[in-house]
Amino acid sequence: MDKKLEPLFTPWKIGNCEIKNRIVLTSMGGTDLFGWMEKNHFDKDGAEFIMRIAKNNVGLILPGCQPVYNPMFGQWLHKNKKMYEDLKKWMPEFHKTGAKLFVQLTAGFGRSFTISSMMEMLYTNKALNVLAKPVMNLSRITAAPSESPNRWSDKVPSREMTKDEIAQIVDSFAKSSKLLKDAGVDGVEVHAVHEGYLLDQFTFKYVNKRTDEYGGSFENRYRFAVEIVKAIKKECGDDFPVSLRYSVVSKTKGMRSGALPGEEFTEVGRDMEESEKAAKYLQDAGYDMLNCDNGTYDAWYWCHPPVYMPENCNLEDVEHIKKFVDIPVVCAGRLDPRVAAESIEKGNLDGAGFARPFLADQEWVTKMMEGKEEEIRPCILCHNGCFNMCHYKGVPNDQELSDSLHLARCAVNAETMQWGKHFIKKTASPKTVHIIGGGIGGMEAARVLKLRGHNPVIHEKSEVLGGTFIPASAESYKGKLRDLLEWYRLQIKELGIEVKFGDEVKDVSKFGSDPVIIATGSTPRLLKRVPGYEKMIEACEYLNKEKEVGETVAVIGGGLTGSEIAYELALQGHKPIIVEMKDDLVSQKGVCLANSSYLREWFALNKVPVYLETTLKEVKDGSIICIDKNDSNIEIKCDSVISCAGYIPAPLAQAGKNIYLVGDCLAIGNLRSVVWRAYEVAMKI
Repeated sequence: MDKKLEPLFTPWKIGNCEIKNRIVLTSMGGTDLFGWMEKNHFDKDGAEFIMRIAKNNVGLILPGCQPVYNPMFGQWLHKNKKMYEDLKKWMPEFHKTGAKLFVQLTAGFGRSFTISSMMEMLYTNKALNVLAKPVMNLSRITAAPSESPNRWSDKVPSREMTKDEIAQIVDSFAKSSKLLKDAGVDGVEVHAVHEGYLLDQFTFKYVNKRTDEYGGSFENRYRFAVEIVKAIKKECGDDFPVSLRYSVVSKTKGMRSGALPGEEFTEVGRDMEESEKAAKYLQDAGYDMLNCDNGTYDAWYWCHPPVYMPENCNLEDVEHIKKFVDIPVVCAGRLDPRVAAESIEKGNLDGAGFARPFLADQEWVTKMMEGKEEEIRPCILCHNGCFNMCHYKGVPNDQELSDSLHLARCAVNAETMQWGKHFIKKTASPKTVHIIGGGIGGMEAARVLKLRGHNPVIHEKSEVLGGTFIPASAESYKGKLRDLLEWYRLQIKELGIEVKFGDEVKDVSKFGSDPVIIATGSTPRLLKRVPGYEKMIEACEYLNKEKEVGETVAVIGGGLTGSEIAYELALQGHKPIIVEMKDDLVSQKGVCLANSSYLREWFALNKVPVYLETTLKEVKDGSIICIDKNDSNIEIKCDSVISCAGYIPAPLAQAGKNIYLVGDCLAIGNLRSVVWRAYEVAMKI
């Protein structure tokens, strides 16, 4: 192990609970021990994930948050005694690993509850509203400190919580904590004065307009969180550790409006001055640890940093707040292990929090300890599998129901939380399998086939593996994607998979009866109907540095690809202009709001011209002609034009007997659809 990492592997204490090292798995929805958005029960998949992490040298583990009042079926967490009995039977095996377990309990979501179009229908239709209440009482689930708009939908506003409801939540925190303590759990974490969830909303003046003892003054706004920890301590004793998930600074300008890194703004939530006072106040109330980051659902990219956010984006603020408390402080959010280790060694931090890297590779801490960091499958911060809650103009959470019910899966690791569906099963009849195309889909299929005992052969027409993922990972800020590409290339090498470079296959019939996987990707959609289209530079031509661009560049297409290219152009000193036919940027499923809102707000802050509901009509020398939403012609001056008009599947052959299609040659998708499909096809053969 690199000596710079050694401070991460020193013991520390939370109250009287000693933790063997400073690595903390922070909570993620979907890794719950008592189920997620379903009837509470001891969840075997959640327990499997937690156990895999514990066996791989993690000091403190926090499963996914458990609402004390379950959004589905309105269950109180403390009333199902059997799941605590099941947990008690499981805990001795967990403790054999030497890890400690704190279960995170949440008061709820308030105005941040993720509303879907189905929920809008249940709420706005009077008959359905009544019928749905026993299953999903949206009025109760979304109740907030005061009447306020939902983060995701204008159709399901939050009503004001009653004091009786607050008292019930406090009571359930205490009773649930006692049951967890009796089951052998090492501590609990209160979720959260963090991320703009319900307890956090009570602390915000821009959400909390109450005039009773839960609103107005500083003490009143923090009263709910204080009552919870006091109730837990009264029920469980002062020696039972209680952590608090805590956002140091809200980084929020207003409802549905965040503040970007480096932006000058007026804070409407918790600023640093209030946070210095709040951290000490919450410590004195009884909290034994602060598990910290920044942000709210209105500034979601701080809590769930996309690849555009700087590394260690929360560390400086967390290190600052540690000066005001005597209890341990943990930092999370795009944290670099070496930077965290240095901070711990200097006494500026106590624990290093990581979440999504464990979805990509449950063994990454062990590999890091063993000096095998090149073998760690990297998280690329895409949110495609774990948290693809998607939102754009006029649409609430546009996420597939299967994704809403099954969080904590991973785009780059098809097995995570899908062990009953995706697993390596050795073949009884090894075959030579020909894979046409050495992109991510082809490499993933080859990797799984080899692990199963087959003999995959990759036929790649170029001289390098990677395919369209090479330009897709080319932007300056996409180092994590380039890490994934290198990981795949290493897997192919270490597994001894045969690769035939410079081998362009035009006819698969030459392989006879051998199975063939087609992974030939897609071709760009060219706007040939547009006069002057030949003057445009295709997105991959720009990303591969095949063609240069001028100072002012018109990007045709404001989906994810176009928006990311425009962002890169701006970072490199160019002046991008975005032209998009739809009424919003990144108006597509599968792109998490944390990612898309960063791009939209970054363009607004940096005054990047964005023409929505606008269609390209003609490309000229030095300008483009477009038609706006009023059917008027507008001329936009520019030096270059980049086409990001999408892609068309380009399979070498159609699927048939012993012929399988994976990746974009089957259907245009994202990395998750490529990896998961490749894995599943490799399982079938």
